[in-house]
Amino acid sequence: MEAFDLALLTASFVTFFVVIDPIGVAPIFGALTDGSTPAHRRHMAIKSVAIATGVLILFAYGGEWLLGALHISLDAFRAAGGVLLFMIALDMIFEKRTERRSERADKMSDEDDTIAGTNEDISVFPMAIPMLAGPGAIASIMLFMSSDGGSALGQLAIFGGLAANLVMCLVIFLAVGPLMRIIGDTLAAMITRILGVILAALAAQFIFDGIAGALLAG
Repeated sequence: MEAFDLALLTASFVTFFVVIDPIGVAPIFGALTDGSTPAHRRHMAIKSVAIATGVLILFAYGGEWLLGALHISLDAFRAAGGVLLFMIALDMIFEKRTERRSERADKMSDEDDTIAGTNEDISVFPMAIPMLAGPGAIASIMLFMSSDGGSALGQLAIFGGLAANLVMCLVIFLAVGPLMRIIGDTLAAMITRILGVILAALAAQFIFDGIAGALLAG
């Protein structure tokens, strides 16, 4: 009988924690729902996480078919995904990712003053896509499914790590006000940089695996 892969669950959880970055997206959610009613903020939190979950599941099971239709090998996607994750890691280490997210939120507020501080629907854009189900998360779920998603227990471990992070996002969104006051900007920046280093190592492993697979296939 196949044993549950705890190492895969851990790798899945850490990877999705880094690429989704629940702590990093919390201030954006707080800014975009600032002034909203508690009921509306709760609705946006649940809706954004639900939509992101659907998008990631869709790519988990349909991503390989899409690659086949485009005649892209899994090894090529694995290497490209690793490069993408490595770029995200560099942005996290040098705090460029947080700056872009803040600029995006400020731009949306400047272009449409009704977005921030009202009951506008921000669940699909920008919260679900690209904040939660962004390129890094989509690449990660496809990479995990292509490598370890062949068995039921493997899929359980992968989706377990993903689910834990999405539930974490939901909890943080629901408690975003008090939580951000506790964490503070300095601690959030420190956590982001540490996670960036971890993601860089994981990304390098994806790149090495993709290159090795391509060479062996050739």
